[in-house]
Amino acid sequence: MSGHEQARMLLLLARKDLRVSRILAEAPEPESEAIGFHLQRATEESLKAWLIHRDEISPKVHDLSLLLSALEDAGEDVSPFLSVVALNPFAVQFRYALYEDEPFVWVEIQEQVNRLVAHVEALTALFVGEEKPCVRKQEVLE
Repeated sequence: MSGHEQARMLLLLARKDLRVSRILAEAPEPESEAIGFHLQRATEESLKAWLIHRDEISPKVHDLSLLLSALEDAGEDVSPFLSVVALNPFAVQFRYALYEDEPFVWVEIQEQVNRLVAHVEALTALFVGEEKPCVRKQEVLE
């Protein structure tokens, strides 16, 4: 599979995970662990697509900090997306435990992940879908 095809596949997966996180967030009883897991995946997939687009080796890690650092090392400005590292615990930790910290403001982090996916789509010219802005009745979901 070419780098172009890999990046496209990852962006398709990122859009799907972002869509799933929105569906879960709208549930009558949203599950933070599941929402966070899909947002973390969408972020990871987008960052890896960005690295692949730059012809960089995409580390086989789930740590968003390491992926952002790899992009910075490659000369990319990742400063608009640094807040996504808050999703790191959802990669593994909260797959096997309950999220009991302060409630996330899912609308804000979903918007941030959507901006990241759109940014990588624009960089790679691989527009795989366009998500509508997230509008929620509840701003804080537990």
